[in-house]
Amino acid sequence: MSQQTDPPPERALSALPSVTARAVAFLGVLLGGLAGGLIGHSLVDIQCTGDCSTPTALGLVLGSVVAALGMAVVGVLALRAMGEWREIQDRERAGHGP
Repeated sequence: MSQQTDPPPERALSALPSVTARAVAFLGVLLGGLAGGLIGHSLVDIQCTGDCSTPTALGLVLGSVVAALGMAVVGVLALRAMGEWREIQDRERAGHGP
């Protein structure tokens, strides 16, 4: 009786980026938020005189949120582009062409 070997299962195509790519994008969002918060705090702190705790806190929060949202958009676009490039490479390897 001969042993029949099954071909290896094909990798399921997925546009989901690697865990490393998603972690780098998340880290980018966090760093962008931190930078935006520092910029927002500094802008208000430079312009304000007297008791400025509330305005500087608002500048910090608003700067953080705006910068983090901007970095999130950039991250999503970059991750989608990576998924599309991987899909194109998979098609070319399979011999189906563009």
